[in-house]
Amino acid sequence: MTAPRVWTRVVIVPALLLALAACAKNGERAQEAGAVAADAAVASPEGAFLAYEHDVQVQLEAAQIAPRIQQVAQACQNAKFGECAVLQVDQRSGEQPSGEVKVRIAPKGVESLIGLAGEGGKLQARNTRAEDLAQQVADTALTKARLEKEHARLLSYQDRGDLKIEDLMAITTRLSEIEAGVEQANKDAAQQRRRIDTQLVTMHFDTTSGQRSRSEIGEALSESGSILSTSVAFLIRAAAALLPVGVVALVMAWIVRALIRRRRRKP
Repeated sequence: MTAPRVWTRVVIVPALLLALAACAKNGERAQEAGAVAADAAVASPEGAFLAYEHDVQVQLEAAQIAPRIQQVAQACQNAKFGECAVLQVDQRSGEQPSGEVKVRIAPKGVESLIGLAGEGGKLQARNTRAEDLAQQVADTALTKARLEKEHARLLSYQDRGDLKIEDLMAITTRLSEIEAGVEQANKDAAQQRRRIDTQLVTMHFDTTSGQRSRSEIGEALSESGSILSTSVAFLIRAAAALLPVGVVALVMAWIVRALIRRRRRKP
C-alpha cells in the first residue's frame, strides 16, 4: 500500500466522519431550536396577561375524519402533550363528513396537538389571536382588595359594645354582601388565570376539495329524480287547473261562432 493511500485513509476518512457527525448535531440542534421557537411563538411573554385562542382548518380524507377526531380528543384527555381539557367534540357523518374539537391546553402542547390533527392531511388555514386581560386582572385584584379592606373594617366595628341592634344588623348584612363579592372576585381571578395559563384551540375537520366535488355531483344526480318528479307534478297540477278554463273558452267560442253564422244566413 502506497504512502498517499495510507495518508488518505488515516486523515481524510476520520475528517469526513467528524464533519457528518457535526452536521447531524447541527440538524438536531436546529430541530430543537425550531421546536422551542414554535412553543415560544404561542407562549404569553413573562409579565403579560394574554389569553391566546387558535382556530385551525384541517382537510382530511373522508375515512380519516372520525378516527382523527377521536385520536385528538383522547390525546387531550390523556394529557399526551401536557395539561389539557376537552371542551367540545362535534362529529357529522354522511357523504361530506366533518367535525370539530375544542380544547384548552397548556401552551407547550399547542403545536404538537395541531400537528397531530393535521397529520396526513392539509392544514388549510390557521388563525391565532390574543386578548389582553391586563386591565381585567387589575380590576379584579383592586375589587378584591377593596372588599377585603372594608370587610376588616366592619369586623372591627362589629366588636364594639355600644352598637345598636339596627347598626349591628346592617353591618352583618353588609358583611354577607362583601363575602359574596370576594368569592365572585376569586372566581373571576381563577378564570382569568386559567385563560392566561392555558390556550383555547379549536380544530375544524373537513373533507378535501376533490371529495366535496364528487359528493356534490353525486348529490345532484340523486336529487335529479325528485326534481323531475316535482316538475312533472307541477305541470299536471297546472293542466288540471287550466282544464275547466279551456273547456269554458271552447264552449264560448263555439257559441260565438254559431251566432255569427246565424246572422250571416239572415237576408
